[in-house]
Amino acid sequence: MSATMVERIADAVLYEGYLLYPYRSSAVKNRQRFNFGVIYPRAYSEAESGTAPWEMETECLAVGGPLSLLDVKVRCLRLVDRIVGHEGDAGFIPADSIESDGQTYESWQEAAECEMKLPEFYFAELEVAPVQLRFVHPATQVVEHFGNGAMVRTQEKLECWIELSLETGRGAGTPACSAETHLGGTSRDGCLYHIRVRISNYTPLVDQPPANREAVLGRSLLSAHTILHVSGGEFVSLLEPPPQFQEAAAACKNVGTYPVLAGEPGQRDIVLSSPIILYDYPQIAPESPGDLFDGAEIDEILSLRILTLTDDEKAAMRRSDERARRILERTESLPPEHFMKLHGALRGMPGKEES
Repeated sequence: MSATMVERIADAVLYEGYLLYPYRSSAVKNRQRFNFGVIYPRAYSEAESGTAPWEMETECLAVGGPLSLLDVKVRCLRLVDRIVGHEGDAGFIPADSIESDGQTYESWQEAAECEMKLPEFYFAELEVAPVQLRFVHPATQVVEHFGNGAMVRTQEKLECWIELSLETGRGAGTPACSAETHLGGTSRDGCLYHIRVRISNYTPLVDQPPANREAVLGRSLLSAHTILHVSGGEFVSLLEPPPQFQEAAAACKNVGTYPVLAGEPGQRDIVLSSPIILYDYPQIAPESPGDLFDGAEIDEILSLRILTLTDDEKAAMRRSDERARRILERTESLPPEHFMKLHGALRGMPGKEES
């Protein structure tokens, strides 16, 4: 159950800002997308004097022992260029949009999910030496024919390295090992470990010097985030660390990401490190009917706005993206009683009894 909960939160992070209301490719605010958790190729970052990051680094704390197991996976989106065009004697001729058999097809930038999972490692193994793993995702091209046209979906090559390291303790006065460590009102025997996960993008570029941002997005990790799971140990909250670990928590350096405890409140075996600032144990409101990709708005306002779109605007929304089409169909099928649930809910504050 907790793993499913974390995956739902991670999916919300993955698609945050993917496509904003009014969910049409013609909308001005959808002209520049994928603004969260982008890890650019190193060559582009260096050409931009480091303003475009080519690495993301997570540092967090865990209490455990030599036989504690660490499981890490990195998730991101990969850009998919969708180009439509006419087919004829002159070959494939790209276009912004084409009509075929009464249907309109548009060129657009989609995204595909990508997951890089590391093997499990014992803390004892990682103490001996850090681990570096190379992940290469080849370029792909898929062609879909229809009527007098075609749709070409292209993914660029992606090459990155993930480095995982661990050391005992950190921070002045930090009790690296103790017979009894108190976390969340419970006691656990073990040592304090400092864990680091570094993601680096070494994807080569076709153009030298590299072109603009739009040209390198296809070779970048988009909405990148990391999920860490420990067996036989517990993570330490960096937001509210116990007094004896405050200096160690302050010494953690996180670049482009913010690790928090995830899962059921009180659970300490999962950390979600995302490019969006969250509190420990983030949750998705049970009233939410599904993803809307626009966390700056609330579900009720967005859902009502979607229903006020004209027929032409809804048709454009369907053409823009498959995920946008599903949002529209789901919103139009919501019963009136569900809109009443979206209107608001009063919940007790954490640690307080509801009156």
